[in-house]
Amino acid sequence: MRFGELLEAADQLSLEEQTDFVEVLQHRIAERRREEIIGEIHEARQEYAAGRCQPASPETILKNILS
Repeated sequence: MRFGELLEAADQLSLEEQTDFVEVLQHRIAERRREEIIGEIHEARQEYAAGRCQPASPETILKNILS
């Protein structure tokens, strides 16, 4: 289903159903973001364990970014 079609379908819902729909979407988005963050943490831990990165202070990281 295309985005425009989804919007048109949402227009057919009652106001209460639209509110419920938005709440469900917000919860699903939050869960997907949590899963992404968990994956990023897992990947970072693997890189650290493999020696592909070193611990650094925030000051050192900013210095490297800005240089």
